Amino acid sequence: MQDNVQWTDDVAGDEALLFGRVLDGQGGGRAVTWEEAREWSPGLPGSGRENEVIWLHMCRNQHGIQDWLEHALSIPEPTAELLVSDQTRPRAFREGDTLVATLRGINFNPNAEPEDMVSMQLWSDGKRVITLRRFPLQTPRDTLALIDAGHGPTDAGALITSLTEQMIARMNRSIVDMNDHIDQLEDADLDGDNEALLEKIATIRRNCLALKRHMSPQHEAFERISRDAPDWFEDHDRREIAETIDRLSRYLDDIDISKESAVVLQDDIRARAVARSERTSYLLTIVAAIFLPLGFLTGLLGINVGGMPGTGNPNAFWEVVALCGAILVMQFALFWRWKWF
Repeated sequence: MQDNVQWTDDVAGDEALLFGRVLDGQGGGRAVTWEEAREWSPGLPGSGRENEVIWLHMCRNQHGIQDWLEHALSIPEPTAELLVSDQTRPRAFREGDTLVATLRGINFNPNAEPEDMVSMQLWSDGKRVITLRRFPLQTPRDTLALIDAGHGPTDAGALITSLTEQMIARMNRSIVDMNDHIDQLEDADLDGDNEALLEKIATIRRNCLALKRHMSPQHEAFERISRDAPDWFEDHDRREIAETIDRLSRYLDDIDISKESAVVLQDDIRARAVARSERTSYLLTIVAAIFLPLGFLTGLLGINVGGMPGTGNPNAFWEVVALCGAILVMQFALFWRWKWF
């Protein structure tokens, strides 16, 4: 990097640099500060540092980041603007001997939903890897832990493949969680609180749709990396990316299965609710059919006009009761014959 450019002093320094590592080519790496990162330069052949690669993970919304990218790294202005912008649709392309990518990972921050994706911009020339994000993202921290443990990537290509693998692995965990929720809902009492169940299923469906919407273009971005990456992105790195693409394809299929399972479960709950409603309506219809003739008879006999039969007969009440009982028995017999119940 250039260390004698005046405008680099305007960069927010340690506030912009979340962490930095210089990979030793053996799976490990040493931490570097912002000042050390500005002074770092690729090692010459025979210097003992020729295998070193620097990785800087930065917060892209800090002051001066775009200027630093343009001047210290000689990144063209449109590309530098892309690296710090909020246009985060997954994409990847080659620019000369550099690789530029925008990727998205699952947001596991507090109070976040799986569909709230967090973007990570990436730039690399084979010796420098710059990753930028606005909101916290756990994926770089997973790769950082591997490096600090001495089992991390050894070069820029391996670092990029490690980041993509960790990102997809976290997506898989989110998909597994959704499948577990669907399994729990399938084992739940579907005749219970349907409103709560339907709300949970609707949330799962929204999450599936959001993940599919974000992961599909990411699939295309990975394919572009595998196909168009510069020569420093070695064949084994391309094979690793190809494996990541295959896993992502399977996860996309799993999302479709989860979405269909949620739809089936939702339809089952609604069908049960409709069946219960129809059963209730049917029973009410039967009750109305039973009491309609009885109500007509008692209403007819209850009119207050002269000439009503039985007004002088002390047994008239019981005769009417017997008549109503006979009508009721006849109705039950007819309903049974007609298979109404």
